[in-house]
Parts: sequence; structure tokens; C-alpha cells
Amino acid sequence: MGKKNQNGNSYNAFTAIIETPSGSRNKYVWDQKRTAFRLTKVLPAGMVFPYNFGFVPGTEADDGDPLDVLVLMDAPAFPGCILDCILLGAIEAEQINKKGKVVRNDRLIAADINDSTFSNIASIEQLPTVLLDEIKAFFVNYNRVEGKKFKILRICESRKAAKLIKKARVHV
Repeated sequence: MGKKNQNGNSYNAFTAIIETPSGSRNKYVWDQKRTAFRLTKVLPAGMVFPYNFGFVPGTEADDGDPLDVLVLMDAPAFPGCILDCILLGAIEAEQINKKGKVVRNDRLIAADINDSTFSNIASIEQLPTVLLDEIKAFFVNYNRVEGKKFKILRICESRKAAKLIKKARVHV
């Protein structure tokens, strides 16, 4: 983290692994035991992932899973694709886990370093409000169809989001 782009501006870079490509109704997750991707659900007709969705390797969030990330790209990646990303910010949120306990379930928002579509975006504040509203609505509705409540607490900028990654790093 903390690299500089061609313009000399610093940005937070990190690696993400894609589980579910943009445009997919199928939700995949990495199955550590089987070392393969597992189909865990199919979204209702008309509902698809708006961008590539995955995780930050080497992290563990409060919900016990790796830290989630939505990677803004112009085209779908594929499950298992490793992306170098620019951290734009995060949606800080909470939901009720399987045991009925409220846990944080934040969603990092990033842009792929190699995709010129979002190369001029350096922070979440630069995203169009409508786009950010659509992303927030997707996560709320995605959880609602599963009978879960996803409560958005706040949107945070990249420095705060970088602290979420640092906090979630698993020390081996």
C-alpha cells in the first residue's frame, strides 16, 4: 500500500482475488478445504453482481470470512482471477450472522489498476453519487432476498479503508 501513480499521486494498492464476476447471477466462494470455487447461490432473475466481487487474501473480517471487495472494471473477470487494485474507499456495514449476533461486514470499493475506465478515479468521493447509490442498493437488496438485513453505517475514504485491511490482516 502507499504507491504512486504516473502523475505522482499516492494511492493504496493491494491484491484482490475475484470470486464472482460482474454480470453473474451465480455467487461463488473460495472453498479452502477443497481448494476450489463453490457455487453457493443463484441470485433471482434480473439480479446480477454489478462489478467483480471477491476478497483480499490474507485477511479475516469480523464475520470470519476474508475481507470483501467490489472491484470496479469495465468487463467481467473470472473466479480465481488475481487483480492489482487501487483502494478507493469502503462501505462500512453490519449484519446479523448465523448465530444472531450483529457483526461488521464491510465492503471495500476498489478499481483495477489495469482498467483505464476507472484510472482517473483515486477516491470514493470521485465516484458519481448515482453509481455509489446503486452499489449500496445492490448490497442491501442482495441480503434482503436472503432474508438478511444489511445495514450501511457509513461510506469511508481510502485512508480509513486501508485501516480496515490492516486490521483484518491475518498474522501467520
